Amino acid sequence: MIKEILADLVRIDSVSSRSNVEIVEYLERRCAALGLITRRLPYSDELGIEKVNLIALTSDVTEVELALVGHTDTVPYDPNWSEATNLTERDGKLFGRGSCDTKGFIAAALTALENVKPNKPLALVFTADEEIGLRGAKQLAQLKPLKVRYSIVGEPTSLKPIRAGKGYSLAEVIVKGREAHSAYPALGASAVFRAARLINRLESIATKLRDDQHPAFDPHYTTLNVGLIHGGSAKNVLAGECRFTLEWRPIPTQSSDHLLNLFKAAIEEETKADPGFECEVDASRQDTGFETAPDSPLIKLLERASGKESGTVAFGTEAAQMMLLGSESVVIGPGDIREAHRTGEFVPVDELERCAEILRQSIQQLCS
Repeated sequence: MIKEILADLVRIDSVSSRSNVEIVEYLERRCAALGLITRRLPYSDELGIEKVNLIALTSDVTEVELALVGHTDTVPYDPNWSEATNLTERDGKLFGRGSCDTKGFIAAALTALENVKPNKPLALVFTADEEIGLRGAKQLAQLKPLKVRYSIVGEPTSLKPIRAGKGYSLAEVIVKGREAHSAYPALGASAVFRAARLINRLESIATKLRDDQHPAFDPHYTTLNVGLIHGGSAKNVLAGECRFTLEWRPIPTQSSDHLLNLFKAAIEEETKADPGFECEVDASRQDTGFETAPDSPLIKLLERASGKESGTVAFGTEAAQMMLLGSESVVIGPGDIREAHRTGEFVPVDELERCAEILRQSIQQLCS
């Protein structure tokens, strides 16, 4: 049955650029068959495309003991990948877009509920737009439709319980200059040179960030990266503008704007040294990390059920948003994150089935 559910989910193209209404309608039917009460929380993205967060409840309440959380959207796929929306089994693996991230977890959650009847309130939470900024989960955190005691968030962790994760922040930086003929540089000001000086300061900030460490993570500190840069209009013209992206992944014990404050101080120093210096910073994302205590009952339960010691990850998840709903959160799921987002994405059959059993035990112990 779990393979059939996953095949159905993979068959539905739910790339983030599309509406997720089709997969939500499928999930509503599945949840209705389990006797769950469903509630849609719709919104429109910046292009006016309808997106839906779906909550399925065992009873009509606003407080639940446990929430199982999975995102319905996927990253794009190569149109030449014939298995992308046609789940294919080979060598003990199930291939298809989303099979690992995170439709496999959703299939496991639905399967787990077929075999156990919770007495305490439980919710299945299916979110939209996780892959493009955790947008659906952020909407839930803002609306607060539920108060949650424990949440299990699906991500491919090879069934290792994850008790903490770093945040994710992103900014676009625009440095202004003044165009001039490159033979007469005194008549202008190179935005590329100015950006280079600023990036050199960022490298120093990156070194400084290593002083604030969280030993549970690898790397132990907040990391930053300048991933994209573009400036100038021609080889013989002083650049009038230079843009670059700055991303950073803060440890959960550090505020997401700590690096941004250090960066703004660096910009002020550049302005003092160069009175004509102009720079704009558009911080489009400042997602915090999350951390659940190692001795949490949820952590201990999942360590026993999985047979694996809990750990941490350096990437962002929806666990932080679930914590804003009052929850202690853990991230776990079948599949390896290194297999996600690529052509040939797959989930091992044994991990998929094992995940359903882990979730069944979690429901039974926390909600029965």
